[in-house]
Amino acid sequence: MESDTTVRRIKPSSLGTHNSYAGAGHRHGWDNGWSGGEPKRKPDVSLYLLREGLATSLVCLFILLLWGLVHLSLQQLVIGKPSAEFNAERARWHLERITSVGPRPVGSHENEVLTVVYLLEQIEKIRQETAQGPHQLTVDVQRPTGSFSIDFLGGFTSFYDRVTNIAVRLEPKGGTQHLMLANCHFDTVANSPGASDDAVSCAVMLEVLYSLANQSTPLQHGVIFLFNGAEENVLQASHGFITQHPWAKQVRAFINLEAAGVGGKEVVFQTGPENPWLVQAYVHAAKHPFASVVGQEVFQSGVIPSDTDFRIYRDFGNIPGIDLAFIENGFIYHTKFDTADRILTDSIQRAGDNILAVLKHLLMSEKLADSSEYRHGNMVFFDVLGVAVVAYPARVGTIINYMVALATFVYLARKASLPGNRGGRYVRDLTCATGMVVLSWLVTLLSVLIVAVLVTLLGRSMFWYNHFYASVCLYGAAATGKMVLVHTLAKNLYYGGVRLVELGDLYFDVSLLLWCCSLVWLTQRGLCSAYVPMLMVAFPLATKLLLAKEFKNRGASFKYSVLYLLGLALPYLHFMFLIWVVFEIFTPIMGRSGTEIPPEMVLAAMVTIGTILISSFFIHFIYLMRSTKWILAGLASIFTIMFLLVSCSLLFPYSGSPDSPRPKRVFLQHTTRTFHDLQGRVESQDSGVWINSFDYTGIQHITPHIPEINDSVRTYCREDRPFCGYPWFLPVKFLSKRNWYLPAPQVSPSSPVEFSLVSKETTPWGTIKMIFDVKGPSHMSLYLMPRRGASLTSWSFGDGTPRFDVSGEYFVFYSHGLDAPTWTFWFEIQPPSNPSGPEGIISVAISTHYFFGEDQRTPQLEEILHRFPSWVFPSFWVSTYDMYRY
Repeated sequence: MESDTTVRRIKPSSLGTHNSYAGAGHRHGWDNGWSGGEPKRKPDVSLYLLREGLATSLVCLFILLLWGLVHLSLQQLVIGKPSAEFNAERARWHLERITSVGPRPVGSHENEVLTVVYLLEQIEKIRQETAQGPHQLTVDVQRPTGSFSIDFLGGFTSFYDRVTNIAVRLEPKGGTQHLMLANCHFDTVANSPGASDDAVSCAVMLEVLYSLANQSTPLQHGVIFLFNGAEENVLQASHGFITQHPWAKQVRAFINLEAAGVGGKEVVFQTGPENPWLVQAYVHAAKHPFASVVGQEVFQSGVIPSDTDFRIYRDFGNIPGIDLAFIENGFIYHTKFDTADRILTDSIQRAGDNILAVLKHLLMSEKLADSSEYRHGNMVFFDVLGVAVVAYPARVGTIINYMVALATFVYLARKASLPGNRGGRYVRDLTCATGMVVLSWLVTLLSVLIVAVLVTLLGRSMFWYNHFYASVCLYGAAATGKMVLVHTLAKNLYYGGVRLVELGDLYFDVSLLLWCCSLVWLTQRGLCSAYVPMLMVAFPLATKLLLAKEFKNRGASFKYSVLYLLGLALPYLHFMFLIWVVFEIFTPIMGRSGTEIPPEMVLAAMVTIGTILISSFFIHFIYLMRSTKWILAGLASIFTIMFLLVSCSLLFPYSGSPDSPRPKRVFLQHTTRTFHDLQGRVESQDSGVWINSFDYTGIQHITPHIPEINDSVRTYCREDRPFCGYPWFLPVKFLSKRNWYLPAPQVSPSSPVEFSLVSKETTPWGTIKMIFDVKGPSHMSLYLMPRRGASLTSWSFGDGTPRFDVSGEYFVFYSHGLDAPTWTFWFEIQPPSNPSGPEGIISVAISTHYFFGEDQRTPQLEEILHRFPSWVFPSFWVSTYDMYRY
């Protein structure tokens, strides 16, 4: 270091005496704390301050290097040599055959016949090839009928009739009493081939079944491979299996294979409830581990609008399990781009290696036979760049967390007890500095949110959807610049008489204290994710203690700075991986979160919070630098350039590129709506193409391509009609309140709905019981809206008690497989004391949805579909809506 970057260590002779030094301002002496009243002594050593350029280079290099390591680890799908027991090429062949039939909605010929026939053929081949081995293989095709209520999407009731399950039981010859369950689903949403969700999982399961059946060593327990044909219909087939199949009573645990993205690594994102032995089995057996308890606690908090069969097996089967899912590239999840060619063979290999190894371990484990003995307790688990998994019991984690917190408070208390810090001086300074840091956070968050509001008002929302790093440059530069500015002002104006080296030490303590507080808070709440702040406290504290002598003697020297960053490397590496997971999941979700949630605010807040957390242990560098003017100038330049690019519409949110599509999702229903009065007469009828945009930008980018889709045809909710009078497939009207209705000719499906009131009678207890018959397509939605003063008391669904009243309305989701009989249901309603008026006591509406076959398309739909640009994914079908008053 050159001499102009040093400052002498000077001890003032009394508390009120200041000594000035070039470039350092007036400074108090502070030996690991404020000091005063000591005798004047000769300067004994020079303490270094960091050069602005060097500090910036070190921090940027540190962050870029760790971010590069995170991405390098994500690209290494298979660590080491792949297992010879699992043949990924054969699994890929299964995947291509399953997806070759196209979309597979429940009730379609593709789902109920073609896919079922293919799976049964492959299973029969495996059975014949392994008939002479030590295992027996039994196949059962189940077509259950049932009903249940679920608190998903605000809550609704589900009814299914003759949906399809293919259950394959593999066990030692002679039978077994204890079974594992492996679950996948082969059905898809409409208009998507569903390669990742979830055909690839079924392909992997076929190959795992083949491998296990060919083992020469008999398994100790049995396993059921459930190929479930109705998951996309909100988890219906899994409910039919676990509540009705005779084999279900022997299931002790399960593995569920799912997808929230396309390809990449499959991550363990849910386990339990409790039963830590399952996590231990994964840790012990998985060849290419990828797991995080943080993902589990985030997913189970409900902030991610999704659910899996894990919930059904947990809540209705009372069995524990492991939930795995592909999470990368969620931009094309549930779209036409979810094709087999986008899934790398290495992704299939790693998933197969992991599932096979974990299943083999569990099927040979004594714990499966008596899992209740090992039930209690949770596990803290996380992987290190996919190379290894760290796992330990939550109770051990609690002890570790409190030990780390205690060590931190001892460290701070020792500082407070030093001679120069007595009388509460250090505590006051630490409190003041903590307040300064919290203030900088609030000012930063507010400032960035103001920028996000401006971007939204300019009509440039979601520019980052196809340009993620542009959001980092815009919001990250704004957040970093604001924090640097606040602390620079504090250093120059508020701390004008304090030595910079000692200020740097103080602000390190502040960061340590804040992370420690979050550690204690999360631990007290019983969250296993508390391991994250534990790492962010333990490693920096140990690093600081090891470098204490270097810092005391030389200050912020180059050696100190490099060693300090090396000490932070491991926790920061893991923390940046978690940040990648958050953005990998939530950025695509913003493209399907509806028109009511402002995504700009959400993403700006996420980038700001990430910046705040990453910068926490770099704040003290601001105080160890002589100047920050070039940093501020550079950040301001980056922010200004990015804001201009965004403002000038140079960053378009969507892309139709075949290599990296970022499609805008639009739902189109060509529908006919009919409304009946109390006498059953048609009081009004209309037809049109009902358009739902499932992101915040609505139709602003579509109108230039299709001018007739504009705000002049925007619809508004009719509160007097069930679910606003429109054919909602699921109860998500609260997510998408901006819809458009383009007039079109009436639809004429070949199998129109038949809806009739069979009987209406008054019961001895004063209610009115109504029985209905419905015959229609495979997907229908029933809406019930009791009028003011009336209330539903019982019905034929679930356990008989009407549940999940959403703003005075009830939603029943119906689906069926092949050859389903007429749907008969009933409900009882308590009428109001004065039942009068044209609205009656209840409005009943039925909507039908034609997701496949000739009825899915109309000439009007075809014409408008061809006009959408390539960056739009229009999911389309024909529907009807009929409302009756009683």
